[in-house]
Amino acid sequence: MTDKIVVGGVSVDTRHWIGGRRVASGDTFTDTSPIDGSALGEIARGGPAEAGAAVAAARDAFPAWAATPRAERARILHAIADGVEKRLEELAIVETTDNGALLRSHRRGVMPRVAHNFRFFADWLLTLEHEDFETRGHTNHVSWDPAGPCVLITPWNAPLMLATWKVAPALAAGDTVVLKPAEWSPLTASLLADIAAEAGLPAGVLNVVQGYGSEIGDPLTSHPDVRRISFTGSVPTARRIAASAAANLTPLSLELGGKSPLLVFADADLDLAVDLAVEQYDNAGQVCLAGTRLLVEASIAEEFTRRFVEKAEGLTQGDPRDEATDIGPNIHPRQLEKIDGFVRRAVAAGARAVIGGQRKDGQYYAPTLLTDVAQDSEIVQEEVFGPVLTLQTFDSEEEAVRLANDTRFGLAATLATGDPERAARVTARLVAGTVWVNCFFVRDLQAPFGGSRLSGVGREGGTWSFDFYCDLKNTVTAPKGWSRNHG
Repeated sequence: MTDKIVVGGVSVDTRHWIGGRRVASGDTFTDTSPIDGSALGEIARGGPAEAGAAVAAARDAFPAWAATPRAERARILHAIADGVEKRLEELAIVETTDNGALLRSHRRGVMPRVAHNFRFFADWLLTLEHEDFETRGHTNHVSWDPAGPCVLITPWNAPLMLATWKVAPALAAGDTVVLKPAEWSPLTASLLADIAAEAGLPAGVLNVVQGYGSEIGDPLTSHPDVRRISFTGSVPTARRIAASAAANLTPLSLELGGKSPLLVFADADLDLAVDLAVEQYDNAGQVCLAGTRLLVEASIAEEFTRRFVEKAEGLTQGDPRDEATDIGPNIHPRQLEKIDGFVRRAVAAGARAVIGGQRKDGQYYAPTLLTDVAQDSEIVQEEVFGPVLTLQTFDSEEEAVRLANDTRFGLAATLATGDPERAARVTARLVAGTVWVNCFFVRDLQAPFGGSRLSGVGREGGTWSFDFYCDLKNTVTAPKGWSRNHG
């Protein structure tokens, strides 16, 4: 295989990064761009041997990294952030080419957030305090100890941002990492390895392996030396990972899918509500948090739909590198087939496509709004992960909450209402890890992120990340001169 490929003028080494050096595999897979279906190049295709080598490198590097003073770990994380900012334009170009998300979003939002992820957890590490308390004269000292080698498996819809939500706190905690990015968008993880090495991260602390989940993912998640597994992706893959990890009882953090509602009450600012609804088409609908189920109070449904259609039809779909583009392509032909299958089955079952409902040239799917859908239908109950929204109406607050909670997921929800008391009542009853009121996608790393039901296990962000990536230890020390005879 060719060791390096050039993407948008940026050189990317497509071999694994294991133990501080590049490692080739005997086999490769082809990475393609969703923008035009062109082949970007060959990527190392790892298996059990590469998985074992990466875990061994992480295991061997762990004692020294865990013993590295917090201030030094924080300094290196800030240096990684500096490297991300220095190469921001390169990262933005490569990731847009690789996964089809908007270049302007990568430049102005995503890549700056990647750097912020490292800075946030570097600073948070320095504020993390142990806890001391007394029991019958004995001192209890609760400390946060690094857990060990971590396997981090990340998705294709926001590759580098979601990877660094995991990598940054794991490294800050003193853990070592084996990062396995999605095979549909593998490139920026490879660039991250270069940036981390240039920032002075010791060899073996961060390892990046490429390949298919069935070939390299399984030997990673079943490895007895792995102390934590964090995964963002689909429910079926999460079940497979959980089964693989079960033999070693490896702790899991799972951030999975969603089928989130957007509730629009009659007292809402209707223009704001429409803006929130159209925003759900961001990233071609490939967002786990997206409020794809529009639940609109019946008395305003007709006017809401009219305004929504007018605004949605004004969106520009096309090349994500163009500043004027609002919606880019879907990631892969298989994903496009999945989206189209959902819509075709829904229409066959009686749904009506108010807008969209069909594929366009290449890997693009028209922004779609479906009405006349049944609550128990597949299109309402299952995650599509494409630019497809459904619209249902409700007559009461009680009905709105019932419809909102009536899926197997519980990741997020959005409310549009002008009544703060209603917002408080409804929010308290919603099954969701995050609820936005009159806003969407406002995310602070201090806050817990995750879902319930089939939307996942555990939370990421702030102290919750350190809870996962650390082992809590309580050391009990007797007072001077204490003996059991006097206890």
